[in-house]
Amino acid sequence: MNKTLQRRAKSATIQIVTSKSHTIRALLIAAFASGESTIHNPLESEDTAACIAVCRALGAQITYNEDSIKVVGAKELPPKLEVDCQNSGTTLYLAAGLAATTASEVTFRGDEQLNARPLRELLDALTALGATITSERYGYPPFTIKGPLLGGRTSIECHSSQFLSSLLLATPLAKGSATLEIPLLNERPYVEMTCSWLDQQKVTYKASPILDHFFIKGGESYSPFEATIGGDYSAAAFFFCAAAISRASIKVEGLQRDDSQGDKELLSILEEMGCKVEWDEEGVTVTGGKLIGGNWDLNAIPDTLPILAVTAAFAHSESRLYNVPQARIKETDRIATMVANLRALGGDVEEGEDYLLVKGKGQLRGGNVKGYGDHRIIMAMAIASLGTQGAVTIDSVDAVAVTFPSFFTLFNQISEEVGNENL
Repeated sequence: MNKTLQRRAKSATIQIVTSKSHTIRALLIAAFASGESTIHNPLESEDTAACIAVCRALGAQITYNEDSIKVVGAKELPPKLEVDCQNSGTTLYLAAGLAATTASEVTFRGDEQLNARPLRELLDALTALGATITSERYGYPPFTIKGPLLGGRTSIECHSSQFLSSLLLATPLAKGSATLEIPLLNERPYVEMTCSWLDQQKVTYKASPILDHFFIKGGESYSPFEATIGGDYSAAAFFFCAAAISRASIKVEGLQRDDSQGDKELLSILEEMGCKVEWDEEGVTVTGGKLIGGNWDLNAIPDTLPILAVTAAFAHSESRLYNVPQARIKETDRIATMVANLRALGGDVEEGEDYLLVKGKGQLRGGNVKGYGDHRIIMAMAIASLGTQGAVTIDSVDAVAVTFPSFFTLFNQISEEVGNENL
């Protein structure tokens, strides 16, 4: 479905959706715990629905109860099963490691986008730790994995942090202890998030200060738990930037200020660009101002690249968003797609192997852009429309449901329609 937008931001308060990354970690740990866990305030989206379906296929019993989910951990798995992760990369990577701790042959597949995402490094590491993996096109889904995971030593370059998170969730359940060497790690905050879940489970492990070496004790188990999922900074980022480009004041409630989510760093970047950021007991308010560009390393927060590129286009000087090569292997090549879309709206932008150079002009024109079936590209271009000099038409907007089904509802809450004479 295509969507044409002619709206302007207004000052508003919204309640943000809860964290996808925390929800999926909670579901998978609960599915492999012995007993009943309760997850309050989980995110409802296509990605989390895919994770729930995978957990059920792996033997967990899951029921809904108003704003919570009850998960009874799996007791026994069939000798062979097949799971469809749909478009959820987080589910695929994290569940694959956990499946390797079982004696079942588990075949993983996804939709066309997911089946094109590489994970050879993760499969190699799981093989080194004892898993058996077969695939017609090794390094990509679909593949079949079978345990048990024995433990041992392996080295892995983590172009995606989810490779390491997969190993960290799986190795405590291995028969023996594991040592992991990490010569390359992108997206470090997501690994810290996984470690916070291991800490809550009282898993025995040691990590080096820069997370390039781990020792994880094997032969452990997960315990049932009760947890409440906080707001999603990755989702909130779009509304922070809506305030930035429009000079409105937008308050986002539901976020935990001390959360381990890396994307909260976006608030510091917006302050450097000229915005005002204020916290109170209910949430955080961002007020836009005259934006200036800068240089920002996005390796730890690659999901902010699309919306920061949009924000930089409305700045009055040049911005370089760099050290983010993994942006090219997300749902789409997000560096290339943002170049195409910003140019379609009159933006002056260049790309390198791992960066975007946005020469901000303080404005963009309207036009037609592509969503590429990528939720973050679609949402970024919707926010861009709040500051363009004409209407913006985006194709394939249905993909926002992957992580943020209520995005356009909240978008309408922070904006209002305007006539052509005001564009």
